[in-house]
Amino acid sequence: MLILKNPKIAVPVVLFAGLVWSFGPLVVRYMEEPNLVPWQYIFGRGLTIFILLNLYLYFEEGINFWKNYLRIGKSGIIGGCGLGIAMISFIYSITNTSAAITLLCLAAMPFFTALLAFLFLKESISMNVWISIIIAAVGIIIMALGSTGSHSLVGFIFGMTSSIGFSAFSVSLRWRRETPKFTTVAVAGLFCFIFATIMILMKEQVFFSSSYNSALFSLHGTLVCLGLILYSIGSKAIPAAELTLLSLTEVIGGIFWVWLPLFGINEVPDNNTIIGGFFLFISLFYYSLVMRWNKRYIGLN
Repeated sequence: MLILKNPKIAVPVVLFAGLVWSFGPLVVRYMEEPNLVPWQYIFGRGLTIFILLNLYLYFEEGINFWKNYLRIGKSGIIGGCGLGIAMISFIYSITNTSAAITLLCLAAMPFFTALLAFLFLKESISMNVWISIIIAAVGIIIMALGSTGSHSLVGFIFGMTSSIGFSAFSVSLRWRRETPKFTTVAVAGLFCFIFATIMILMKEQVFFSSSYNSALFSLHGTLVCLGLILYSIGSKAIPAAELTLLSLTEVIGGIFWVWLPLFGINEVPDNNTIIGGFFLFISLFYYSLVMRWNKRYIGLN
């Protein structure tokens, strides 16, 4: 099992996880009519995550890796289901509104995570972290004020649901230290796979879209899987609220990639989104400076 020999690198590991995830909205925008094949997308992405995580566990732990499922416990099941709900809600959000709105909903994760961690884990939140969260909140509010007109309420609701689901996953990672974290991620993939299978059968649809779409489903699943592995590794040294705060690089990067003319999407964010994104960047920058000045890693002692 991968562990951090130097806990101080936990912060850049989680930052990089957010950067990997930030390519997700770009992949979705390249899909052919993703709003017509949401369950095929969830089926393909969930299956990819489940297969890749089990292959990873097999090479790390050998043939007995399956025993992790026997000791996953309540925390692993809740975390896996929460992450699965977040994945399902994500595609319904981003296909009903702009990538910027979906991502700003995900930017609310630190608030939900801090509340859940305080209520269920009794994790205290330092003043510096609250300052970072407040700065990020200002950015979210500014972006939300510009989210009117064509931006669907349905997309916003699903975006917030995704945020809450991921927050539940983040808290579950620190609930019981003995919970197999990568197996929890695999459970999320299995949850999506089973749920999507049921919905496809009920709707009498085909399981696979075009080969082009199927390739993108798998690519997104691979990106999500890689990011979750990095995120889970970092969770060993960083409290839940800080985890989601650091992963806001997904928001900044995601908005940037779909705007960048190089990729041909040209989804131009409005002024509110740009200003709000700047506040999110300041939030992360402030947090990083505090970490450097303190010359310590953030963890529960």
